[in-house]
Amino acid sequence: MNPSFLFVDFLASLHLGMKQGDCMELIDSHAHIYLDDFLSDRTQVIENARKNGVSRIYLPNIDSGSIDDLLNLAGAYPDYCKPMMGLHPTSVNEDYEQELATVKQWLDKRSFAAIGEIGIDLYWDKTYAGHQQEAFKRQLHWAMQKQMPIVIHSRDSFDEIFQVIEQVNDGSLYGIFHSFAGHLDQARYIIDRGFKIGINGIVTFKNSSLDEVVREIDVGHLVVETDAPFLAPEPRRGRRNESAYVRYVCEKIAHLKNMDPEQVAAITTQNAMDIFLD
Repeated sequence: MNPSFLFVDFLASLHLGMKQGDCMELIDSHAHIYLDDFLSDRTQVIENARKNGVSRIYLPNIDSGSIDDLLNLAGAYPDYCKPMMGLHPTSVNEDYEQELATVKQWLDKRSFAAIGEIGIDLYWDKTYAGHQQEAFKRQLHWAMQKQMPIVIHSRDSFDEIFQVIEQVNDGSLYGIFHSFAGHLDQARYIIDRGFKIGINGIVTFKNSSLDEVVREIDVGHLVVETDAPFLAPEPRRGRRNESAYVRYVCEKIAHLKNMDPEQVAAITTQNAMDIFLD
């Protein structure tokens, strides 16, 4: 292993360890810790999160192939790991109707914290862009019918997302735009329509302009997340992300807003609790 990685890990561990005794409470509003990336140490990952003030972890679904692992983890930690149910846009293909039927069956069968993660992704592949819009629209209707929050994935697709929302919204849609990486006008559009903005490790990246956006947004409109195992924040960038590292996101926001991290943690935690059903 590269010695520089070992040194960075050592410093990061010291940083987190020094904080373990404080009273900061955080919610990781978006993490995929049920994936196989955590197969060998999932229990330790959850313990790391607890030690670093994370009081809950919200788990977005991907597709029918992830449901068993998602629900097994939520069942093992019912007061800590909270499941959502939805069809991720990158899993939309010619079989999307069958996938949506599975999502609907589960939404009718038991309670979930939100419908998610849903949306449109035009970054990886535009082949099924029309199918993605239809799947997104269908799940928005379910959210309105069931009065449930939504968690939206919007990579390279803000205009398309906004267009669909404007078409179907009866005024009751609410939730989170997860992993926000847009510009200030898009952030204001989201806020004006009653949604929260999910901020993760991207805000710590040197090549990101998200710090400029966060400076202009009241913390009352934000929630923090990891999107683990993806998008690990500095100083863990390039490695596997985990829920404990949501602290780095909180601390970066606090630095940008000239606030105490405890203040940011308290506000974003309450924001998440106001959104999710459980």
